[in-house]
Formats: sequence, structure tokens, C-alpha cells
Amino acid sequence: MKTYTFHVSGMHCSSCAMLIEDELSGLADVTQVKASLEQHNVMVAGDFGEQTETQIAELLTQAIASNGYTLSVGKKQHVVLWREFYYSGPIALGFIAFFILLQKLELVSLITTSEVSYGTAFFIGMIASVSTCMAVVGGLVLSMSANYAKEGEKMRPQILFHVGRLVSFFILGGMIGALGSAFELSILGTAIMGIIVALVLLILGINLLDVFPWVRKLQPTLPRFMGKHMQRLKQVNHTLTPLLIGIATFFLPCGFTQSMQIYSLSTGSFMTGAFTMTAFALGTLPVLALLSFSSLTIHTKARSGIFFKTAGIVVIFFGLFNLHNSLVVAGIIPSLFSF
Repeated sequence: MKTYTFHVSGMHCSSCAMLIEDELSGLADVTQVKASLEQHNVMVAGDFGEQTETQIAELLTQAIASNGYTLSVGKKQHVVLWREFYYSGPIALGFIAFFILLQKLELVSLITTSEVSYGTAFFIGMIASVSTCMAVVGGLVLSMSANYAKEGEKMRPQILFHVGRLVSFFILGGMIGALGSAFELSILGTAIMGIIVALVLLILGINLLDVFPWVRKLQPTLPRFMGKHMQRLKQVNHTLTPLLIGIATFFLPCGFTQSMQIYSLSTGSFMTGAFTMTAFALGTLPVLALLSFSSLTIHTKARSGIFFKTAGIVVIFFGLFNLHNSLVVAGIIPSLFSF
């Protein structure tokens, strides 16, 4: 048995490291895996016979390529595909203009001057559902589906998973909101929490642009051991396992989820926190539901780069707008917008 260290391309967050470890540890020749987001590498221990490091890297890449990752012996130079902005820029601006038009016509409240609306939470959930954060959840759903399908159960586990996820996001989101009321945040405290949410969204949006790799190290996450415990749940074959996995996704180390959790804390309200997290979970529902029955993944699509850059620009818009709102609430700057 030997230990090899490979550079990883395509990592964005702690969930990426978890997903890589989970996928590679399931291979027959692998005995130990340790992925590092900070170093952008993975250490793999195993017996690969007489294969060269390059051959091993290619072999291991096959197990994780569908999620957008590749391994190499040496560190590859980061290449920014600027031409994708020629398409993503106008598309993103079109989306932003459409949202503002809906706001002006008072058809739907996606952005407000004082808070993150449920429409915003839903939209952020939609983006999160196709990010690497939710790739971990997708992997859990697919593994769970395969295990129960062998026993002839196809629909019940899926229903339990999604019900557990939605109910837990409502209850736990409400609990976070109620917890915030105990702190009795002042106007300044609420503004500071809003600034934190805005900064998290800005970091997430910049990461989606894939222009500045070093920004990924700034992304806050929950401790990885919480996610690893969630990964172990799929090995438990019990009637309520799908329900428990759905509940556990609330603690996924995902920046999108945490940005909404931080906002829920700042509301100081059980119902506002509950509905905010539920709106976010509903935004992730369509893609996760499709993942329940297929191997759908945005990372394998030819235009995935354009999609992520488009999403990144829109997320940065929401981040900047929430930063503006928080500074207005704190009395630091006057309002610059009329919507």
C-alpha cells in the first residue's frame, strides 16, 4: 500500500471535500482518503499495483468526474474562461431587470429595503440546488434510492426524505429565529447580521464566477464532522432513515444554507425564520426531486460554466443589495434605490 497526493480541480467548498472523500473511499483499491479544500489536493492510500501516478489519477478521476472534479499529479494553472461572460453577463442582467420589473409592478416581492424576502430565499435555494453544496445531498439521495430500490421500495423513501427536509427546515429555521429573539438585537445589531449575510452571499457569488480561486478559502462552513455523520446515515437501513437524512441536510456545510440561517437568526421571529428556511428548501426541491430518480448533474453539461457565472452575477447582485440595505438601516448611508 502506498500514499499518493493529487491536485484537485473544481473544488469550491467543504462539501466538495466531503463528496470527493465519499466517492473515492468507495473504490476497491482505496483504503484511506483525505481531501483538503485549503490545499486543493487529496491524499489517497491504497494498492494500485504497477500503475503510474498519472494512471492512478486518471482512474480516480473517473469516480468523481461526474461531479465536476479532476485529479492531476501536478497543480494545473487556473484558467478563466472570460468568453463565457459574453453570454452570462447579458443573461444575468436580464434576470436582474426582470426581478426589478416584477418589484416595480408589485407582482412579487423579491427584494426589499429592510429584509431578505421569501422570494429571495427561494431563488437562492434554486441556485444552491445545482451547486457543489447540494451535490453531497444529491449523492445521499441517489445512494439511498439505490439501496431501497433493491428491496422494491421506490416512492416511500423519496417522499420521507423530502418531507423530512421541508419539515425540519421549517421547525429548525423557526428555532433559529426564536433564538435570535433572546439576544434582543438592536437596530445596529440587526444591520451587522445583515452585513454578514451580504458578505457570505458576495463570497458565494464570486466563487461561482470561478475567477479568484483564493476566495474559496474565505467561505464560512459548519464543521466537516457534522457532514460526515450525515454521510454515515445512508449506511443505516431502517424505515425512518430517509426521514433522518432529510432532517440532517439542515446541517450541511453549505454557504447558501448558512447565509439563510444567519438571516433567520437576525429576524428574532419563529415564523419569519421558519418561512425563510422553508422558502429556501422549496427552492432546492425541484432539482433534488429530479436527483431522486436520475443521475442529473449540472456539472456534466457543456454550458455549465455559463450557468454558474450567470448565477454568480445574480447572487452578487443580491449580496450587494442586502449590503446596501443593511448600511441604510444602520444609518451609515442614505438609500440609493427607490424599490
